Amino acid sequence: MDKNIKVQVTRLTKKFGDLLVLNDVSFDVYDGEFLCIVGPTGCGKTTFLNSLTHLYEPTSGEILFKGEKIDLRKHDIAYIFQEYSAMEWLTVKENVRFGLELKNQYKGIDEKVKEALELVGLTQFADYYPKQLSASMLQRVVIARAFATQPELLLMDEPYGQLDINLRFRLEDEVVRLCKQTKTTVIFITHNIEEAVYLGDRILVLTNKPTSIKEIVTDELPHPRDIAAPEFVEMRNRITDLIKWW
Repeated sequence: MDKNIKVQVTRLTKKFGDLLVLNDVSFDVYDGEFLCIVGPTGCGKTTFLNSLTHLYEPTSGEILFKGEKIDLRKHDIAYIFQEYSAMEWLTVKENVRFGLELKNQYKGIDEKVKEALELVGLTQFADYYPKQLSASMLQRVVIARAFATQPELLLMDEPYGQLDINLRFRLEDEVVRLCKQTKTTVIFITHNIEEAVYLGDRILVLTNKPTSIKEIVTDELPHPRDIAAPEFVEMRNRITDLIKWW
């Protein structure tokens, strides 16, 4: 992993009226890193991502991408939300193609769409519309659309919550492989501690509100990771204890 800083968060604070959600949060994300963020339910994980992309304007503090203030119109960033965001009037392949067209990535576009659909196992559903798909398939459309563009920074907010465990592990393995291959930097929000340990190069553990950083844990377990290995279980228990005991 390159130790060049890709994202720099400095003293990020976010209030909603009198409610302090994010309290003076500072950390860096390195180029090519897979950073997982975990914490208690409702602690502000999604608020952080929304502040990073300026869907919420931070109350104070600074977030830089490659040394510049983040600008989604300028920087190559993709965001996979918890909610389904497939466009109902487009077919599966048109949804995936839309992301590429939005970024003017027309070179090899048909092959990129094909590869993305193969990644998430939706090739045979390419001409279906979202209303014809199950909940898990809808989320796979969104994942394919994001990965087709090969963004520099990929933000993922609990993207696998609706998927069955076998498909989730398969997609997680593919995500790790693709991110290492393309050197994509990932910030991954999850409430699933096992998922964080399975994916992350580092795991950022948040406190309850007002949210600050409890600890940042380096996860050097080799990929693919064995969830039954003693080292994996030890790491999972360590993260669990950090979240449980305040």
